[in-house]
Amino acid sequence: MLIDFQQHYTPPDLLKGDAGKVTVDLDRDGNPHYLLNPLLADLAAHVRVMDAAGIDAGVLSCGSGFDQPDLAVCRTINDRMREAEKAHPGRFIGLAHVPALKGAEAAAELKRCAVDLGFPGVVIASELQDQPLDSEALRPFWKACADLNLYVFIHPLPRVIRWGRMDADDLGRMLGWEFSLMTAAVRVINSGVLDDLPTLRIQFSHFAGGIGRYLGRIRGFQQRDKWGTAALARHGRRPPKPFDHYLDQRLFYDIAGWAGPDHAAEWGAHWVQFGLQELAFSQLVFATDYPQAVREASEVVAYTQAVRTLSANSRALAAGANAEKLIPDLRARLAARHKAPIGVPA
Repeated sequence: MLIDFQQHYTPPDLLKGDAGKVTVDLDRDGNPHYLLNPLLADLAAHVRVMDAAGIDAGVLSCGSGFDQPDLAVCRTINDRMREAEKAHPGRFIGLAHVPALKGAEAAAELKRCAVDLGFPGVVIASELQDQPLDSEALRPFWKACADLNLYVFIHPLPRVIRWGRMDADDLGRMLGWEFSLMTAAVRVINSGVLDDLPTLRIQFSHFAGGIGRYLGRIRGFQQRDKWGTAALARHGRRPPKPFDHYLDQRLFYDIAGWAGPDHAAEWGAHWVQFGLQELAFSQLVFATDYPQAVREASEVVAYTQAVRTLSANSRALAAGANAEKLIPDLRARLAARHKAPIGVPA
């Protein structure tokens, strides 16, 4: 039961760029921030790649909806996600996209996605409209997700961090995205939202930006008295439980994010190997980042095979060890593939 928890799909009517050509979208300052890849809109290609790699189903999210304030656009994306599920029974699982900072609109669309469309989760960016994920304006969103039993997938923001030194060498995507994920994870933990909402489940992409490699420093600076921040309102925050409790028991992480496509087996395996050592295995799920990090079937196959051969834990990941923690009805969803009527793609 191999589930890819990070596949990107942009409906054809929303995909920008030159048809048949991979290009990069630029922000207003000329910095690259999102890859415009024709494969994003090609669900048949997604299926062929999954078949080659032995992936049973892919969880779909759309870059146009990670930080989308327009409800109409979000609804279009969500409807297209449901169409993708219906066109390929048991092969795709859609995530909801909502204007998360618009409390009432977001709550209504989350309910439609959970109840009417049957999505198990929702995707948001690691920053929303230049606001952090611990913003008070997001509290209604988090509560609605917990109440509806929707897990929240956090992807790097679809633009570069607005820091002047990120204006060269593609540093915004190379390092800025991962820095944003780590920052979001620390702020979410210290904000208390996980304590206020004990059933809330959050999946960070890319091992939360490789946060495991910085844990020594993070743990050190969480000692507020030692570093003189205990009395500072914004800098002295600490959650009621040990920081590692949230890392090891409350947050989930996918293993994508090493950035291909070259050397898919070698570089991807190294990235996953470090992540397996740094974060609790019980919180990890498999992911490829297709078709952005890896695009060719051979690359996805090589990466998937490399994960399967790393260790007993990585083999268990590839067997779906933790997948049902985020999608409890996963087996029923996969069964739809075998129940599809003749003539319906599976």
